[in-house]
Amino acid sequence: MASKSYSALSEEQREMHQERGLLDATLQPIVKLTRISTDDHRERSPVSREMASKRYSAVSEEQREMDQERGLLDTIRQPVVKLTRINDHRERSPVSREMASKSYSALSEEQREMDQERRLLDTIRQPVVKLTRINVVAAQLPVKKHTYCDQCGKDFFTRTRLKLHQRTHTGEKPFHCDQCGIGCLTSGGLKVHKRVHTGKKPYHCDQCGKGFTQSSNLKKHLKIHTGEKPFTCDQCGRSFNQYDYLKSHQRSIHSGEKPYYCNQCGKRFIDNSCLKTHQRSHTGEKPYHCDQCGKGFTQLSNLKTHLKLHTGEKSFDCDQCGKCFSQYVNLVSHQRTHSGEKPYHCSQCGKGFSQSGSLKVHLRIHTGERPYHCQQCEMSFIKQDHLKNHRRIHTGEKPFHCKECGASFRQLSSLRKHQMIHTGEKPFHCESCGQSFREAKTLRLHKRTHTGEKPYKCDQCGERFSHPQTLKGHCRIHTGEKPFKCEQCGKTFRNQSNLAVHQQTHRVKSFQCTQCGISLGTLDSFIRHQRIHSGEKPYVCKKCGKSFSRPEPLKSHKCN
Repeated sequence: MASKSYSALSEEQREMHQERGLLDATLQPIVKLTRISTDDHRERSPVSREMASKRYSAVSEEQREMDQERGLLDTIRQPVVKLTRINDHRERSPVSREMASKSYSALSEEQREMDQERRLLDTIRQPVVKLTRINVVAAQLPVKKHTYCDQCGKDFFTRTRLKLHQRTHTGEKPFHCDQCGIGCLTSGGLKVHKRVHTGKKPYHCDQCGKGFTQSSNLKKHLKIHTGEKPFTCDQCGRSFNQYDYLKSHQRSIHSGEKPYYCNQCGKRFIDNSCLKTHQRSHTGEKPYHCDQCGKGFTQLSNLKTHLKLHTGEKSFDCDQCGKCFSQYVNLVSHQRTHSGEKPYHCSQCGKGFSQSGSLKVHLRIHTGERPYHCQQCEMSFIKQDHLKNHRRIHTGEKPFHCKECGASFRQLSSLRKHQMIHTGEKPFHCESCGQSFREAKTLRLHKRTHTGEKPYKCDQCGERFSHPQTLKGHCRIHTGEKPFKCEQCGKTFRNQSNLAVHQQTHRVKSFQCTQCGISLGTLDSFIRHQRIHSGEKPYVCKKCGKSFSRPEPLKSHKCN
């Protein structure tokens, strides 16, 4: 029937029929694939789809990204697999092959040729159809893109990794230790931290037996034995056994980059560990404690140094004077007192320092920065030690006591100066007048009486001073500030020295003169009083030779 109908058609209708058949042959694999995909979707029950939805919402974001990547591969491979299965099924079926053989034998020679041409076209176009299908599916899926940190520019392949990294900038620590309360970035970090409390160190060095809480720390330690330093600076050639040390070296020496900043005060740091240590200055956190005295520390290295005070260990000796130190860094700083080396220089005034920390503190004089504030009187200080000593004015604490006379002091340096009164030691001598002093600072100030140098000037009245503290006390005349208060009577003073003189009126006068019987409150005033009886006048003018029993008349003295 089909053969008769086909022979009755005109030549133009036959050509149209052939083109229609060619189109059907081309689209047939895509139609079958669509039906297969639809049937697969229908076969999946609503219950199974609901369970799959619940499971998908329960997994983490990182697992979802991995699942999407796996799904992308399955989607690309699916058309190829299904087309292969269809073709395999056609080739394997003996019934279809027998029916095709019978049908093919019944065709005329012309029809056979047309059928062969049609099959040839199908064979040529089939790979093109498959590839087109794959490209269309792949183009419709989202393209994986890298994610970048907007603060330091570091790139990450997953958003989960980026979120973990961003916590280093924000300081967020969602995982907390139930024993000490310290926060950690990840659950794995918390697990490692807990070994600090349990003392568990599962990783041991085969050569020296030292234990470690992490395998990465053991790997770093092994390089000490091998002497391996695989990380080399491309600018100066210096080598390091850890990549972190190289990175810190490049930032501190060459680039000056400080990508980590404190979100409370804005201060920037070259690495995250320095930021963590700094943040403890705001929180007051001291996670490392001494087992013997209970003192807390912000850094483990400071605790190790402190423990040597209890053991008395001082393993670093000076070759020149024999003085011993508990830390090698302190020995190096001490040796510079012998050599006179001052490798750290101020860029503004050129002053040299033997330690980098001293230079850092000195720079605050130029910048005016005073980061340490007293909460009771709102005074600010350049150094934390200065604030600590200042607080004792409010508390009245004087922890340093003289063994000979029982006098108490707020600072250890003040006690040492006081002890020189008993020993009579004055190691610092003026070359101009021969006068001796207990402190080098006092000698420097004294020399200005000869040179007439007064480098400190008042901005309001223009008066100049030789000492910065004198200028500071003078400025309080303009402001009316009196920050020093007597705890016994409540009287206030502009200067600490004035307060000290006033406090002598409240003290018991324990120093009595054996010659006249007068009682004095301090040892200094007692020594000055005795010069009245002895006639001693140790302060001599170099120009005219006139001598004085006290330094104040010498300062105001003018030669005729």
